[in-house]
Formats: sequence, structure tokens, C-alpha cells
Amino acid sequence: MAKSNFLNPILVAAVKADEIFNELGWEFCFIGGVALLRWGQPRQTIDVDAVIWASLGAEKSFAKSAGRFFKHRFEGSEKTAVEQRILLLRDEDGIDFDLSLGALDFEQRVIDRASYWKIPKHGKIKTCTAEDLIVLKAIANRDQDWIDIQNVCIRQSKKLNLKQVNAELNELLELVDEPEILGRWQAIRKS
Repeated sequence: MAKSNFLNPILVAAVKADEIFNELGWEFCFIGGVALLRWGQPRQTIDVDAVIWASLGAEKSFAKSAGRFFKHRFEGSEKTAVEQRILLLRDEDGIDFDLSLGALDFEQRVIDRASYWKIPKHGKIKTCTAEDLIVLKAIANRDQDWIDIQNVCIRQSKKLNLKQVNAELNELLELVDEPEILGRWQAIRKS
């Protein structure tokens, strides 16, 4: 049987971006589908999500720096970066990036807790922890996110720091008006 030389284009893009973000001196980590490949049940993802620490008022500076290495996905994306604190970019290979400009204490903790994941044949990338991925997906509160959370819980099982998940989730729930999130999380924990 021949060995496969297949490289996942999303992971290749993330490895390149990791190098760029380090070159720029950014504090960051990958979240979303890329982190799910590390901690949960791998599934197809079509873009790369990351959180980058960016103080309030620094959005234009980050958009300009990112523009040296990536294309902005649409005209006016710098305005979106300022108003919504997200950079919507595309790399030279056509892979989309959603870079959240983090400013919450929780986002700083996510970045601080992140660690490197060595991916065979690809390189390494810094991803959030499994616990932080659960919290981020719970706050996103989409049906697919809850499936992903369940898969992370199954795969990581007793390795998870549930006290940390509960503490972070409870803190963030004070900022959003979606009380059903806690109930959905508790149902997964009990299953």
C-alpha cells in the first residue's frame, strides 16, 4: 500500500499563517475548525479561525499589517475590522481567514493557555485548549457547535478541566443574553 502524501490545504495555510503571526509579533492562537481537528472529531472546515490580541483602537493597525501578507476579502474590510473587530482575509492560495481581534480578559486567557500542536507532514500551529474550544463553541451557540462540543467531550473525556469550562462559560454568559447555553452545556456534561 502506497503512503499518502496528501497535505490538508487548511492546515498548510494555518502553518504559514502561524509563521506570519509570529513574525508580526502578534499574540494569537487558532480556534474553530482548526482547533477541532486537534481536540475533537475531525470534520471538514473551509476556513481558518484565530483570535489575535488587539487592544481597543488598534484595529486599523492590525488590518494594515495583515494586508502585507493577506488580501482583504472585500473593499471596506478595514471598516469591518474597526466596527466588528474581525479581520476577514484570504491568503494567496484562496483560503479564507476570520481573525477575531480579541480584547476581553477571557480572550487573553485563551491565548495564554494555548499550546503548539505538531502536525505530521505539515508543521506546527498554536491552538486553544480543548476547554477553551468548548467555551468558544458554546458561546457561538450553533447546532454544529454543540455537535463539536459533544465530540470534544467524548474524545478528551476525563482529561478535560470541567471547573475551568464552567467558570469561563459562566463569566461569558453574563455578557450574552442566551440562558439556554448553560442548559445545553449541562445536558452534554451529564451524557
